[in-house]
Amino acid sequence: MQQTDLILSPEEAFYEETVLKKAASAAGVNFHDITDFRIERKSVDARKKQILINMRVALFLKGEKPESISKSYQYGDVSKRPAVVVVGTGPAGLFAALRLIELGFKPIVLERGRNVTDRKRDIAALNTKQILDEDSNYCFGEGGAGTFSDGKLYTRSDKRGNISRILEIFYLHGAADNILYEARPHIGTDKLPKIVSNIRQRILDSGGQVHFSTKMTDIKISDGKVTSVLTQDGKEFQAEAVILATGHSAEDVYKLLKDKKIKLEPKGFAMGVRVEHPREMIDSIFYHNADTTYLPSASYSLVSQVKERGVYSFCMCPGGQIVPSATQKGYNLVNGMSAAARRNYWSNAGIVVEIRPEDFLNFNPENPLCGLEYQKEVERLTFINGGSSQKAPAQRLTDFIKGRISGTLAESSYVPGLVSSPVHFWLPDFISSRLREGFKEFDKRMKGFVSEEAMILASETRTSSPVRIVRDENSMSCLNVKNLFPCGEGAGYAGGIVSSAMDGEKAAEAVKKFFEL
Repeated sequence: MQQTDLILSPEEAFYEETVLKKAASAAGVNFHDITDFRIERKSVDARKKQILINMRVALFLKGEKPESISKSYQYGDVSKRPAVVVVGTGPAGLFAALRLIELGFKPIVLERGRNVTDRKRDIAALNTKQILDEDSNYCFGEGGAGTFSDGKLYTRSDKRGNISRILEIFYLHGAADNILYEARPHIGTDKLPKIVSNIRQRILDSGGQVHFSTKMTDIKISDGKVTSVLTQDGKEFQAEAVILATGHSAEDVYKLLKDKKIKLEPKGFAMGVRVEHPREMIDSIFYHNADTTYLPSASYSLVSQVKERGVYSFCMCPGGQIVPSATQKGYNLVNGMSAAARRNYWSNAGIVVEIRPEDFLNFNPENPLCGLEYQKEVERLTFINGGSSQKAPAQRLTDFIKGRISGTLAESSYVPGLVSSPVHFWLPDFISSRLREGFKEFDKRMKGFVSEEAMILASETRTSSPVRIVRDENSMSCLNVKNLFPCGEGAGYAGGIVSSAMDGEKAAEAVKKFFEL
């Protein structure tokens, strides 16, 4: 194998043969001796007017081939092995189940929502008819919230575990190989449903179980251990250990745990709005008006400090759309997603304000759910100001900054529709005042970001969980329940698909240690 680093133009990087010829020349090998290759890194450098593509390419010569990734992962028959209940099929739950199989345990996976095929129909009804199913929507159902949120697979830290391992497992279950080398990999919401169903099939083929429309309503605890999990349909699942991977939107789970005297604590999170621009406008700003024929849709990342709180972009979706993400009737919120190609007319991102527990309007250190209550209040206000429907309160960005109502609204990707609303007025001042200053600062860094064509939609509230399920640092279990292992975003220890998946794997490994005691 010969490994070489390249700096190419976007056009050069676009064509495989050109890349290989450049790599062969840089490595000093004969182009015709190349029998295979592997791209190991790829990133766009848009810091200067001349856009460049940085690549690392591994060349395999004279019959050599890269080793198959599948050899590293063994999923045997666990149908007769000790069973572990996994609650939730988001990335934390699915990757916990896969890791349990590797470790020789039988996962019994419970999911309150429907399988991904039926879930698509429920989401279509939410978008077109504003019919909300509280157990099957953009947050609940097979694959969790990540299934319909673009599938961004980057994380800010590798301290949680092996990021490459998570990417490889996604690849083995159907993701394109570009997630293995791109600097900011993503799968696409059009591709994720098939990958999620492939993971489910892997669990079933290995002797595990997956139960849909099976909402956990109670857990039985005796002598500091969970003995069984009870569900809404009257079933009882006996459990030697339970992995709790219920996501950041399962309010009923937090209330159940509080009733069971399991230690919870409020944690910081962020709330704000989602901003939407025409994709070509963002591409032009980001790429300095360069030709974008051979470039991906631009993805920006912005952060500023306003009045001692961070204001930053979150879940940026190039060439994507904004979607309704409520999980309860009488509330509304928005999120973003994009397909693999990222070529929709619009680009959007959450622009949010950091909120610490002491900032909550109803902060009470004795009430671990006070952040959740603050979050729900903003979602209630959003629902009311959207006409008590799933329509989104909206405002031109320029009007939001100037504190005036928008007489007209631009077109939007948001299917349920928009309602012109004074978001600057009814959104809590703690948030809106900082957003205004943050947007002004972002316009200095991306000139033209504040534009008449840009729209803000309210509200972006589910950036992460406002509650943490306190874990023992050594065992990963709840402090007073030795065989209950909370993980992922819902536990307050992760913040995205990759970090949640890694946390789910860690929970499975903690279960193994528990069984060895």
